[in-house]
Amino acid sequence: MKVDVLLGLQWGDEGKGKVVDVLTPSYSVVTRFQGGPNAGHTLEFEGQKYVLRSVPSGIFQGGKVNIIGNGVVLDPALFKAEVEQLEASGHDLTKRLFISRKAHLILPTHRLLDAAYESAKGSGKIGTTGKGIGPTYTDKISRNGLRVGDIEHNFKEKYDAAIARHKEILSHYDFKYDLESIEKDWLAGIEKLKQYQFIDSEHFINKTLAEGNRILAEGAQGTMLDINFGSYPFVTSSDTICAGACTGLGVAPNKIGDVFGIFKAYCTRVGSGPFPTELNDATGEELRKLGHEFGAVTGRPRRCGWVDLVALKYAVMLNGVTKLIMMKSDVLDGFDTIKACVAYKVNGQETQDFPFDITEGVEPIYTEFDGWKTDMTKMTSENEFPEEFNAYIDFIEQYLGVPIHIISIGPDRDQTIVRSQN
Repeated sequence: MKVDVLLGLQWGDEGKGKVVDVLTPSYSVVTRFQGGPNAGHTLEFEGQKYVLRSVPSGIFQGGKVNIIGNGVVLDPALFKAEVEQLEASGHDLTKRLFISRKAHLILPTHRLLDAAYESAKGSGKIGTTGKGIGPTYTDKISRNGLRVGDIEHNFKEKYDAAIARHKEILSHYDFKYDLESIEKDWLAGIEKLKQYQFIDSEHFINKTLAEGNRILAEGAQGTMLDINFGSYPFVTSSDTICAGACTGLGVAPNKIGDVFGIFKAYCTRVGSGPFPTELNDATGEELRKLGHEFGAVTGRPRRCGWVDLVALKYAVMLNGVTKLIMMKSDVLDGFDTIKACVAYKVNGQETQDFPFDITEGVEPIYTEFDGWKTDMTKMTSENEFPEEFNAYIDFIEQYLGVPIHIISIGPDRDQTIVRSQN
């Protein structure tokens, strides 16, 4: 059996959580392979809304096993708050949520370092969520990190040494902080973590595959935030592309099966960084309002614009996408004209290749489509799609060279149409 990978193709917030929830019945195991609690996956069903930060989005489907993989960074305090909220809603996770011993811990001082670093950048701020993600991955790469498995072996000694090291770094910044106030919650989170089973996830996952079971790997953030291939330096600190599933779970490349690439019918971005198709006008504001474009974790308003097919084609190439999933199609229901960016003009030259730097001098070139002016939110079959909408999705498929397998027409899990011809 193979590991199928589901990931975002834009700047995050594509709607991955909903799709994982929809696809989970076909899998035995769902696992997160990178990122941390800076990424919120929103799910809505049976009149309830849930926001997951570290827990995989397959947790609501029956007795499926869910794994927080080794590529994830985990904040015990936020994890405790998340699972307790789920417990209060009637979801007991202790027997079906496993945590990799090799996942790195976000320490309380990582959050302080994140804030200190960002403050020191002044006008050059990256737009971090302040969750300590970057400093945690920095410690991981510099071989100074603490892992979940360390909780079982000489933890206090390792923790105290790490905190002392961080305090020394913070002493070089003009930054006031109160460690005691956040450390108490963090240590309570460690006690909560101990209620869950720690596993050597790479062995567990490969044995699961060998036994003939299917696994779905859930990515966080989006391809254009990848540390290597995103809009650097305005990126996250982990490998958000399909290759990250191999290193974030401990599976070989030949164990990867389908790659589901998720994108919105338009485009959004949170925080700082370049965004070629951004609309700083009434249309952009209308997209934000209709799409309820505010961060699931941060609450920050998302920047909105037309779909960028140049960036999407780049993301499809990097990930080896086999099936596309288009989200929030219904947000465009009321527009007279829809646009899609099909090329860039860079320094006077037209190109369809995603360039090294898109921070300035990039002008989007658009193709226009007639709007469908139809409420699609109650549709149950692709046979009901208006002609104008079919023309839009046909164009995207031809441009990207990959079929659109699933189309979402609303936030609820039932507002999901699987296309039969794909």
